[in-house]
Amino acid sequence: MIKMVVFDMAGTVIDENNVVYKTLVKAIKKHGYDLSLEDVLLEGAGKEKSKAIEDILIRYFKIDDQEIIKRIFSDFKIFLEVAYDTIEIKPQPGAEQVFIQLKQKGIYVVLNTGYDSDTANSILKKVGWTEGNQFDLMVTASQVKHNRPNPDMIDLAKEKLKLTHTDQVVKIGDSTIDIEEGKNAKCALTIGITTGAQTREHLTSANPDYVIDALEEILPLL
Repeated sequence: MIKMVVFDMAGTVIDENNVVYKTLVKAIKKHGYDLSLEDVLLEGAGKEKSKAIEDILIRYFKIDDQEIIKRIFSDFKIFLEVAYDTIEIKPQPGAEQVFIQLKQKGIYVVLNTGYDSDTANSILKKVGWTEGNQFDLMVTASQVKHNRPNPDMIDLAKEKLKLTHTDQVVKIGDSTIDIEEGKNAKCALTIGITTGAQTREHLTSANPDYVIDALEEILPLL
């Protein structure tokens, strides 16, 4: 019986028009490395953001220089703070209604994210969501030792909510690394959603149990 659904944040339940990945492009380009938004989404989607920068530089430029990575990440955080002050951030269509229906069924609503806690909380403040109201728990990349695709964030959520069986958990996200995270956590279902970072083709390449186009489609699958 499903007891917990773990939702990725940006692109899955939060609509921020890929501002994080557009900001990653801006920060990387500032340091002289030219690449597209599509490149960044393919390699960096869903990852803790300093790790995303590292993987992008290695894949496209064969560069593994921790000082460069730190400088780009520092610029990224500054640029992102400015962006979040100016752009509209809103819930994905149907997100709050899905949360209500899950909670009515006694299923925990958990958010997890490759953002650090400061960034994640700034997003939640913009959409007016608080723990214990719209959702039951949030776990961020800065709370665990190993980030996606490792299962640490899901394992921590299970621990905090006192769940012992992996077949009680569903993971849904808009990137292949979300699906890999769910599989590594041995979730009962892993679900890709096409509302965010990656296409149906990309999501399908990670072999999820389902790929959906809208959050409401998750309900019959449970």
